[in-house]
Amino acid sequence: MRTIDLNCDMGESFGAYKLGRDEDAIKYISSANIACGWHAGDALVMNRTVKLAAEHGVGVGAHPSYPDLMGFGRRNMDCSGEEIRHYVVYQIGALQSFCKVNNVKMQHVKPHGNLYLTAVENETVATAVAEAIVSVDPNLMYVALAGAKGALMTKVGEKLGLKVLYEAFPDRAYTADGTLASRRVPGAVITDPNKVAERALMMAKEGKVVAIDGTVVDLEVQTLCVHGDNPSAVDLVKTIRGLLESEGIAVKPMGQV
Repeated sequence: MRTIDLNCDMGESFGAYKLGRDEDAIKYISSANIACGWHAGDALVMNRTVKLAAEHGVGVGAHPSYPDLMGFGRRNMDCSGEEIRHYVVYQIGALQSFCKVNNVKMQHVKPHGNLYLTAVENETVATAVAEAIVSVDPNLMYVALAGAKGALMTKVGEKLGLKVLYEAFPDRAYTADGTLASRRVPGAVITDPNKVAERALMMAKEGKVVAIDGTVVDLEVQTLCVHGDNPSAVDLVKTIRGLLESEGIAVKPMGQV
């Protein structure tokens, strides 16, 4: 049976502010990317989310960001490679500690927001993130953008001996070159569960996505992501999982794909 991971960004509440319906979405996913306090999340939220994932048999990964709490990590920051490397080490270490006290094994690291998108294009940034992962735990998997545009992240990760997993985004529109369309573009974030599930099935079964201009883009995909701050996130992951399993595709954590 073909297998694929279904991941979701989680733990993005902060203090008195609640974001996402993690308790509902966790029932349908197989891996959680947990915010590490720099774009969202805090110590209490991180601990609670790790425990929630453990209770549901969901794999846990760190979701490090630029230090941009005000902008939710979606703004660019002019940081050196050394700065980024230490920022990512700091965030992985924070989540790793909560994993340790809850007897959970961390499985992966996936950069968040603009740190992720910059790593796709910038070798210094991609290398800094990968070096940070290796320095903390070389057994952690490095999540990279699926398709030709993810080649840089893949090259850097594999050069340093990391296992790289390719990720696609059924709830986001793509450009013809295989990158995510800017959130400023109308239709960049897709909220219709049936449409998103059909896109997920095409990604998982055919290794393709239809870009915003109609171009068909090839993708090798091992993990599918739904953004936790998408208002339809729970309906999306529920519908995606149902459709995948009805088509004979098993949903498993990244370490089992």
